[in-house]
Amino acid sequence: MKRLFVANWKMNKTREEALEFRQALSVRAGEFRDVELAIAPPFPFLIELADREERWSIAGQNCAAERRGAFTGEVSAAMLASCGCRYVILGHSERRKYFGESEVVLGFKVERLREADLVPIYCVGETLQERREGLTHEVLARHLEALDNDPPELPIVVAYEPVWAIGTGQNATPEQARETIGEIRNMLAGRKRLRVLYGGSVSAVNSASLLRQPGIDGFLVGGASLDPASFCSICQP
Repeated sequence: MKRLFVANWKMNKTREEALEFRQALSVRAGEFRDVELAIAPPFPFLIELADREERWSIAGQNCAAERRGAFTGEVSAAMLASCGCRYVILGHSERRKYFGESEVVLGFKVERLREADLVPIYCVGETLQERREGLTHEVLARHLEALDNDPPELPIVVAYEPVWAIGTGQNATPEQARETIGEIRNMLAGRKRLRVLYGGSVSAVNSASLLRQPGIDGFLVGGASLDPASFCSICQP
């Protein structure tokens, strides 16, 4: 499977800025034939960011746990699929922290994605306090419970994002990333179509050393993905 690089814009950019990014990426898209790119813009820009030439995919940043109904402000998996999404990010630490999403809720969201033939980019990761207390393995195992009922033959992307490295300028050392991603792979050993990404203050400075580590199949990129030149530098094979 190709390496996967995902730009998670979070709640950033106006429509005009999103279109400028799209134009800049279009100019350089031919450089990335051996890797897969995906853009996860805010919901209003999904359709405009989709690429008819399929040089990159688009991803939702979240989806509802329900199929449809009176849930003002929510976006369903079927809606995302109809906009051309291939992937949807689930379980990001910001969703867990600010919106109280539990493994039970995330399990329902995974089910909704599968019903719509979408691939989850499922996020896991420990806080700094949890790592200091030696609880990393326990936290990862708990987060992965949301996948217990997910058919193991289906493709899935898991993103390891240590919470202490997200937006802080800190990042796991290559050795820490390799070790922890190795644990995740052992926990999901029955999955043959698994890709594991690293996320957490990924930049053009540290991306090459991280990619040299076995088991890392790409990145989920936050702040550094807002600038097309920065994102493209990270995605160089």
